[in-house]
Amino acid sequence: MPDKMDPHPSPYGDFVLPFDIAKAGVRGRLVRLDAASARALGAHSLPEAAARVAGEAVALGALLGTALKLDGRLTIQTKGDGPLDLVTADYYGADEIRGRGVRGYARLDAARFDALDEPGFARLAGKGAMAITIEPQRGGKTYQGIVELSPEGIAASAETYFAQSEQLPTVIQLAAAPLYVAGDPMPHWRAGGIMLQMTPASLTEEGAKQGVESKSDDWERLSLLLKTVEDIELVDTSLAPETLLWRLFHEDEVRVQPPEPVVFRCDCDAARITAVLKSYKPEERQGLADPDGVIRAKCEFCGKVHEIGPEDLT
Repeated sequence: MPDKMDPHPSPYGDFVLPFDIAKAGVRGRLVRLDAASARALGAHSLPEAAARVAGEAVALGALLGTALKLDGRLTIQTKGDGPLDLVTADYYGADEIRGRGVRGYARLDAARFDALDEPGFARLAGKGAMAITIEPQRGGKTYQGIVELSPEGIAASAETYFAQSEQLPTVIQLAAAPLYVAGDPMPHWRAGGIMLQMTPASLTEEGAKQGVESKSDDWERLSLLLKTVEDIELVDTSLAPETLLWRLFHEDEVRVQPPEPVVFRCDCDAARITAVLKSYKPEERQGLADPDGVIRAKCEFCGKVHEIGPEDLT
């Protein structure tokens, strides 16, 4: 490997690994999720084709959220007219108490899904839009960008977002796959992704003076190389990420930075639910409680059931 590859390997699962190819004016990130994606997709059962889309959205959230060094929340949401009409993935930045984390949820019309003859992304999601919402915790304003869903999938939709909203040449590959363990009928989902992006500095007037034509050629070559990555390479937790980067970009000086750990994290809160219910009039809450008088609200992301009793609403 080149001398500039980090001699200390990053963990092989539940991390984001930043890297750059400085001479080409390109930066990148590699994400591989293991326990985090298994927990995110394990809260609700989905057919494999739908779970793959949800897993890719979670991986994309980790890529984008860590790239922004966000201290708040980034949400990726797709809405379409297909059986998989809603997919949501949240990335949470690290704070004083919790580390950076991800969660995800997908809604599927089972009857419409069963009627599909070919459950590719275009048929699954249908026509619709992808929204990327950035909510800083300290300072800054909430920002949302919306693009049309690409029939090619989550990664292609995100590339369109960067082309339209950020004007930054970006190429992304995403993957998700189930791992079956002997004795456990439920799949353990892994997800991964890799992203290359031209740095803003390379697109400035000063960057142009340094050889825009050469950088354009480098970008085209590196983009083509990234598109050769296979799904198994993105989700294989036995494959060192540095080895994968070496396979792809061994002709370039790839420099990696310290890996950033990512966990499953759900910030659902009974107090927040209680506050919302308190804002309703008593007659508006009629029918929400079970026979014992307790309102039980299940979080669609983590599966936790929050119990709010009558005494909590007085």
